Amino acid sequence: MNNAKRHSIIWGARLAIIVALLIAWQISIEHSRIAAFFLGSPKKIGETLVEWFTTGSIYKHLGITLMETMLSFLIGTGFALILGLWLALNDMCAAIFDPFIKGLNSMPRLIMAPIFAVWFGLGIWSKVALGVTLVFFVVFFNVFQGIREVSPVLIANAKMLGASRQQLVRRVYIPSALSWVFSSLHLSVGLAFVGAVIGEYLGSSAGVGYLILEAEGTFDIETVLAGVILLTTCALILDFAITLFENSLLKWQGK
Repeated sequence: MNNAKRHSIIWGARLAIIVALLIAWQISIEHSRIAAFFLGSPKKIGETLVEWFTTGSIYKHLGITLMETMLSFLIGTGFALILGLWLALNDMCAAIFDPFIKGLNSMPRLIMAPIFAVWFGLGIWSKVALGVTLVFFVVFFNVFQGIREVSPVLIANAKMLGASRQQLVRRVYIPSALSWVFSSLHLSVGLAFVGAVIGEYLGSSAGVGYLILEAEGTFDIETVLAGVILLTTCALILDFAITLFENSLLKWQGK
């Protein structure tokens, strides 16, 4: 089976699953008022999404949420890559900071959201701070473990060929840990969205999370689910972008 045919089958199956779920959803609400109240109507959800984009009312809110998400993702990932690489290559420092990092990771970070609101205000930075705490540890531990899992034989061979420490980092450690890094990036995209939306829940005047919170206050289940679907779609698009970058980079490396 060639790749084109395989991709066609995969996307066809995905589309069939989505259509089947929507049909089952619509049938269930037509035969039950309780289901209609709790699940909402797919048709009304679609109408809400169309109205948001045709009137342009969603762009401001979506732009704010995406900005918070991207800043959380980039800052959290950047710090995690640097610190994870540094500690993985320095055994003494890793031993010193190990209990502190594990302690911070074990903290229920979502309860820090009100504190971040006090520290950074109700603007985007309190949401970014929460998102960074969620993204950082996922990426950090994957980078740290990925560097530690590099084959000692590969390192020894590179040293025998005269590789410097800088060359080892650039040519051995980082390429060997890339699969760990990209695995964590796929997870951290969703966590960045979680941080942004929860921050908007706790205090904001704009953002998709703010729209969802307002809709929940009036039991508008269709608007709530429209917001959830919109955020999920954006997360999938960002995840797809990471996949494209990952494939191009691994191809460039000859893997």
